[in-house]
Amino acid sequence: MAPFMSNPKLHPRVLLTLVLNLSFVILLCFFLKASLHPPNTNSNAPLAVFNRARLLRDISVEGCTDLHKYSDHASKCLYVKNHLDCRSKGYINYLQIYYCNLGEFPILGETLLALWLVVLFYLLGDTASNYFCNSLEGLSNILRLSPTIAGVTLLSLGNGAPDFFASVVSFTGSSTNGAVGLNSILGGSFFVSCAVLGIISILVSPNQVEVDKASFIRDVLFFLFSLLILLVIIYIGKITLLGSICYVSIYFLYVCAVSATHLIYGEDRDERQYSVSSDESLLESSIPLLGYADEEKPSLGEIVVVEDKEQKQECCGNNSLLDNVYLGKILQVLELPLGLPRRLTIPLVTEEKWSKPYAVISVTLAPVLLAILFNTQCDYIGSRSSVVTYIIAALIGIVLGNMACVTTERCSPPRKSLFPWLAGGFAMSVTWTYIIAEELVSLLVSIGSIIGVSPSILGLTVLAWGNSLGDLIANGAMALNGGPDGAQMAISGCFAGPMFNTLMGLGLPLVLSAWSEQPDPYVIPKDPSLYETLLFLMGGVLWALVILPRKNMRLDKSLGAGLLSVYLCFLFIRIAMAVGFVKF
Repeated sequence: MAPFMSNPKLHPRVLLTLVLNLSFVILLCFFLKASLHPPNTNSNAPLAVFNRARLLRDISVEGCTDLHKYSDHASKCLYVKNHLDCRSKGYINYLQIYYCNLGEFPILGETLLALWLVVLFYLLGDTASNYFCNSLEGLSNILRLSPTIAGVTLLSLGNGAPDFFASVVSFTGSSTNGAVGLNSILGGSFFVSCAVLGIISILVSPNQVEVDKASFIRDVLFFLFSLLILLVIIYIGKITLLGSICYVSIYFLYVCAVSATHLIYGEDRDERQYSVSSDESLLESSIPLLGYADEEKPSLGEIVVVEDKEQKQECCGNNSLLDNVYLGKILQVLELPLGLPRRLTIPLVTEEKWSKPYAVISVTLAPVLLAILFNTQCDYIGSRSSVVTYIIAALIGIVLGNMACVTTERCSPPRKSLFPWLAGGFAMSVTWTYIIAEELVSLLVSIGSIIGVSPSILGLTVLAWGNSLGDLIANGAMALNGGPDGAQMAISGCFAGPMFNTLMGLGLPLVLSAWSEQPDPYVIPKDPSLYETLLFLMGGVLWALVILPRKNMRLDKSLGAGLLSVYLCFLFIRIAMAVGFVKF
């Protein structure tokens, strides 16, 4: 036990993982119990509450807007029970739990919701890092995509997966959720293209790093053009299916432009050489900071045992080794709550994480999980149809599991027919990311209703920061440790990632929404603050476009200070408007 506690590098990560796993188990049990056994507030409620509740049933109110008109938690509990718009789109009814189960203990309720928010952010990022990106990397190798195409397509999709799926989820709900999606995408794009780029510019300014002018201007002009088109769409207030498809196609034009640039200047070879020499160092510098588990990273229990073996000759005896073996097993068990459900349903075919039992079980249970998601998402499915769906999914899972058991080896992943495994891992990673993003958006909307702040503000700040924190750490580590090429890749990532989220993260939900509304156009959720966000964002990008060429394409503190000033000024105005200090 002593080596484990004395290791300063291991202890924080172990502590964080244990806290998240234990918090997940405790909160999930509490939420399930509260959902299955809601308290009966009618028995102890005063007569005035009954009268208000009867009135509430006869009043048609759009949204959960009148919640704060009532002072006592019993009235609020009855309000959220009797208004459909107050019910969460996710799997947990947070407002009912907060006001009905924890109404007498609001501080405890706020603490539990905040802790659950942290757990969901971790799950969202960890799923993208450990499962989604591995499937994308394998698909990129099989499809033999060039580094340029892979960078602006699969890499952007991997980095923007949390924002992308949070946006898709938000547009499938009410107009309030749609506003959350718009603000989260634009808030994340604003944070990455201004705050992250500004911080990187300040950090690398002593090195006098010079970036490629043609690539920078190309990325900035495409980004500005996509923002301008989005501004026009929001101003019109509606969009047709053809218009949404044209908006998405801007990103494919950008991919073609990037490919043409690299083919003309012959930079693909340089990219390959750079990726081989620096990929390992960049991953080592960025992934540990992210707090997400890389596929080559052993579990915490294995780390304890390995480090104890290294220290055994110096200060530890056999008893200490035996104790740490047991400690490693205990840690592996404690890691199961967050990792096991995903591991049992997402196929992994990497050399480091290959396990035939897990592979067989994952392909068996994956169709069942898809059936559960289908039945919970479709309101028109009857009970008999649900049973038929589960039976069909179970039969498909049994067939796939038997095929996997017969065709795979115990010690190594499959070498042939690898594409179905990677496609299945990609599909199940998307499924889990969608489930977690749906719950995250639902929680943010509920928190906005509880604290009396517009959910769009939470999407612009909390959701955008949480999903973009990985970009800050990864791009910053790449710029600091990768030399001039690393800085160039980091700067390109500060525009390519937001461009992907803006065009695909918003474009695909618009296409799906316009498709569902055919032949009528889809009405964009109204949020006047989107104009301010877009104008400030375009102002920050224009600042970079003007200042960087004047500085001979060298990153310095003036560029970073200007970008940070634009972002902080915008943030101050939006928060001041949200709390009522400033009104326009």
